[in-house]
Amino acid sequence: MGRLQSCAAGLRRSWQSSHALLLLPIALIVVITVADLRAPDDIHLGPALVIAPALTPSFAGPRSTALVGALAVAAQVAIALFHGGLSSANHIVQIVTLVVLSVIVVVYSAVRERRRAQLAQVRTVAEAAQHVLMWPLPEHIGLLRIASMYLAAEDEAQIGGDLYAATRCEGEVRVLIGDVRGKGLSAIGEAALLLSAFRESAHRHVTLPDLAAALEQSVQRYAADLEPAEEAGERFATALLIEIPDEDPVTRMTSSGHPPPLLLSPGHAVTVPSLHPSPPLGVPGAGGTEHTLDVFSFEPGDTLLLYTDGVVEARDAQGRFYPLAERVAQWTDAAPEALMHRIRRDLLAHAGGHLGDDAAMIALHRTPTVQRRHHHGVLRHGSARGSAQAQRTSELPGL
Repeated sequence: MGRLQSCAAGLRRSWQSSHALLLLPIALIVVITVADLRAPDDIHLGPALVIAPALTPSFAGPRSTALVGALAVAAQVAIALFHGGLSSANHIVQIVTLVVLSVIVVVYSAVRERRRAQLAQVRTVAEAAQHVLMWPLPEHIGLLRIASMYLAAEDEAQIGGDLYAATRCEGEVRVLIGDVRGKGLSAIGEAALLLSAFRESAHRHVTLPDLAAALEQSVQRYAADLEPAEEAGERFATALLIEIPDEDPVTRMTSSGHPPPLLLSPGHAVTVPSLHPSPPLGVPGAGGTEHTLDVFSFEPGDTLLLYTDGVVEARDAQGRFYPLAERVAQWTDAAPEALMHRIRRDLLAHAGGHLGDDAAMIALHRTPTVQRRHHHGVLRHGSARGSAQAQRTSELPGL
């Protein structure tokens, strides 16, 4: 509803602006007509009336353009009558020329208006489809506050090959962030597949390694249906799966070739690499890969920053990559929404206002709870290959 009201308000402002600008060609017709009538007989300003209908299509529709054209023709007829009537061949030629030009600009304005309406309809449908594909993340889910950022490489697209999703499972939150090969609209098909597979499989599989294996199978089935086979071999995606339980101040992570997250605590920003990352999903020959589970502490008040390579690979005019870890180390106390705003503004300034690749980012902030077991240490990092939930927390030193 808010989006529709905003569009309606924009249309009203556009209508008011175009009608205000319509006074310009009308005033021009009046000024030229009066000047011609008051000028000496050897000075003819009537041909300048052509400026008014030629100018109008730049800001008005076909009806307004036709109105201005009719007024210009009427003014030309009045000038001809004032200077001796319509018997002069010169006046007849000027009137006919003005009529022909007015018809041409009206037709041009009508064609342009029709194409503009078609483009607006296509854009509306595309935006709706993109919103269906990439659901907006909730501001709160479980014990987490969430903020996200998405910058598509293509100007007319709101999403591209980067993707993210979050879902609430029993006693925990699962998050996916990924990056399929390619960018912009050409990569949306693979992104849609991975998002759909995650939303369906996240509630079926007990462990993240099992979930990662299910996503791997989905990507490989999709690639197997593609022709030719050479193209299928190029269909792959990096992915990072995150699982945050309510009862334990930890995060479980499975990485498939994706950039490592950043863990932000007051005054500190630490990169959390996967100890044994798997290859990207869909890489030929990697179907039997054993996905590894990494576990690290995630205390109340900490923020986990997930991102795609489009963020850290953004270059400035000198070809330098965006120093994400260095920048966010200055903003560790910022709320998730403020953090996303600062990174977005700083990233675009670094890249000169335009990114060469899609870029996505999620900030997950763990809110304090009343009762929680106390765990010592800022960062504890472990790895587990088993599928049992109990084994995952036992891998943490000191737990």
